[in-house]
Amino acid sequence: MNKTLAVITAGIVVALGATGCSSAATSSSVEDPKITAQVETALASLEGTINGTDPNGVTPSSFSDTELTDSEIAEIKSMGLSAGVAMHSMSDAWSVQLVAGLEEEFANLGIELVGVTDAENDPAKQTTQIESLLAASPDFIVSLPTDPVAMVDAFTKAKDAGVKLVFSTLVPNGFVGGEDYVSMVSDDRFTAGLVSGYQLAQAVGGKGKVGVVFHDADNFTTKQSYLGVLEALAEFPEITVVEQGVIGPDFAGDAQAAVNAMLTKNPDLAGAWGVWDLPAEGIMAAARSAGRDDLKITTIGFGPNVALALAKNDLVYGLSAIDSFSEGKAEARLGAAAMLGKANLPIYVASQPAQVNHDNVLESWETIYHEDAPKDLAAAYVK
Repeated sequence: MNKTLAVITAGIVVALGATGCSSAATSSSVEDPKITAQVETALASLEGTINGTDPNGVTPSSFSDTELTDSEIAEIKSMGLSAGVAMHSMSDAWSVQLVAGLEEEFANLGIELVGVTDAENDPAKQTTQIESLLAASPDFIVSLPTDPVAMVDAFTKAKDAGVKLVFSTLVPNGFVGGEDYVSMVSDDRFTAGLVSGYQLAQAVGGKGKVGVVFHDADNFTTKQSYLGVLEALAEFPEITVVEQGVIGPDFAGDAQAAVNAMLTKNPDLAGAWGVWDLPAEGIMAAARSAGRDDLKITTIGFGPNVALALAKNDLVYGLSAIDSFSEGKAEARLGAAAMLGKANLPIYVASQPAQVNHDNVLESWETIYHEDAPKDLAAAYVK
């Protein structure tokens, strides 16, 4: 396990284990057999599929299209390449795993890592950090931009300096794949939204009010999640959606405030969806504060807090997980391949989200994190 993630996992899981509500609180279900059958059919139809396009309408390629031959790897190792990583944030398990994947693949390819930066979701800070990375003269930079508009100038400067760019999840406005940047690697967030939306519908028995906490920003990826969850919930006419956006940077705190307000106006709220796991943690906090241990929550993302809650049958009913570790490895390979001059590189690569529920939470941890589930998580699992 990546050392940083190990610290996050151990510390947070222990803390939640001490403060979470009892597993019995949400062990009872409001599932309706007909709704469950409808959802299971819908979820089965999503297995093995990738939907949607990138912001420029490009259909996705798969991770296999980023693989390198033994001879290509040997040549890359001989080139003495260097790379920098400019992250929007390192505050969640998804980001930590992405960087861990990058670091592992850089090591495999003999690429020197000149720095990893954490912009804390601040475009001005990320701009300064990119300038610092450029001062180290990397051959390429892998980045998740904090904002597709605000970061245009900084990445234009990097491009004009001859630095290759590989993006994660977002692309600066106006940038064209294969011309301004090598590739963008992401996951199918629309399908992830569908999955978590269907899970929420099943959890509430296909009826009642549900809260949707979305990312209120010009962000293509999180907007895809939002569109996906709304499309899934729209298939259930007896479900009413109550919405509230969050901007951050305190996404957990903003989501908690949003759901506090929802519960005040809608005390009969049956469930809620968080656009990723940090907002979902805020939803969990709001539910606990209101004594609503019966609230059903779904989300996108598989951080240790939501994983523990899912294992305990505590508030979190299901989620859609993303293998960001493999995304990081693919990004490293694409940057190296571009420096090699390899032709016809995919300009958009996407992965299929995993469907995670209480029954498969431990197995899914092994799939997403590429290691056994932590002892604290396994011990917390309620059979």
